This record gives sequence, structure tokens and C-alpha cells, in this order.
Amino acid sequence: MADQTHVLFVEDDDVIREATQLALERDGFVVTAMPDGLSGLEAFRADRPDIALLDVMLPGLDGVSLCRRIRDESTVPVIMLSARADSIDVVLGLEAGADDYVTKPFDGAVLVARIRAVLRRFGHAGGARAGEPVSSASGGTLTFGDLEVDTEGMEVRRAGRPVALTPTEMRLLLEFSSAPGTVLSRDKLLERVWDYGWGGDTRVVDVHVQRLRHKIGQDRIETVRGFGYKLKA
Repeated sequence: MADQTHVLFVEDDDVIREATQLALERDGFVVTAMPDGLSGLEAFRADRPDIALLDVMLPGLDGVSLCRRIRDESTVPVIMLSARADSIDVVLGLEAGADDYVTKPFDGAVLVARIRAVLRRFGHAGGARAGEPVSSASGGTLTFGDLEVDTEGMEVRRAGRPVALTPTEMRLLLEFSSAPGTVLSRDKLLERVWDYGWGGDTRVVDVHVQRLRHKIGQDRIETVRGFGYKLKA
């Protein structure tokens, strides 16, 4: 997988940028490294990478704004890099459309593992195109009120109108729609949707649920306090 994967890495710190680029290239990734948000956006549009790694704090065009610009044009997976685990920038990045984040300083092996986990759930390792979700539900069209989920065509309609979802949002909806009325814990969703074999930050789940609610209806996914979320049957 890695020798076919093109990574866009945008980081203004020269030492981190060069060291991380070398580490990723040693693992077989093709890396385009840029020092600021504007050059990162230009590189994204020119190269159409398989995945983007964006530092939150960037000169010119910050990482959150860059993520938002990328998401306006593409469903390519995005991982944000943040210097503080408790930073509001983490949530802002996820709300802008990022699929995951990694806290700095990070171990190179951990970053590679997270990249591969994101690419696996986007179908990159299984022959699908990058940015194309892989269904975890059985075939057919599932209906929940005015919501229709085509698990074969990877299409969603609400009141007859198409709903545009990112691959991560689609995978999240597939998990809910495969077990309507069943409470799914945040940890279970991290494992199934984000491919975490270890503990992760549940804010990733919460923000994506909020984004999904905004698109399919605020009352379609119910919060079960202390346990998780469920799709109303």
C-alpha cells in the first residue's frame, strides 16, 4: 500500500517537516512537503494526493482553514496535527472536515499506523479509490423515515434529495444503519469506523456524529447518556 500512497504534508517547522518527510519516505510513502497553508493548497490542487497531513498552526492560511478548503473540493482523508491534545483547535479541525488528528510530538511509527488506519477505512488498501468508503453493512436500501441509505451504491437521500457525506461520515452511518435502535458506544465506534485497536479520543466520534446529524436530521441519531449513540429505527 505505502509505495503507492502519495502524502501531502504541510508543516511550517523546518525540523519537523524534514524529519517527518524522511521517516514517511523510509516507509515507502511518496511525500510532498510544504511550509505554509497557501503552498499546501496549491500542491493539493496540482498533485491530488491520497491523504493530507496538516499542522493546525500554519502561516498565511491556517490548517483548519486549509482543511475546510480541501473539504470543499474533495473527500480525500485529512489528518490534523496539533501541539496540544486539549486544544480547541482539535475540535475546530474535526468540525472543518478532518477525519482524525495526531498530537505533537508524535512517534513516527504511531503516525504511520494512523495513516494506514485511515487509508484502510477509506478502502485505499483494498483496491478501492482513495476517498471511497467501504460498506460494513449488507446490500440493499435501508429506510428510516425520510432517510434512505443505499449500502451498495454508497448513496444517501433525505426526503428524496441526495445527501453528500464524507467517507468517514458514510462509514459511521453504515454502522448505525446496520443496527438501528442498538446503542453503539464511542469506543465501539472508534474501533469499527476509525480502526482503532487502542484507546482513542472520543471527541473524534462526537464531532462526526454532530456533523452527521446536521446532514441527515438532528433527531435521527439519539444520544444515550453514559453509553453512546443509536439510530432511531
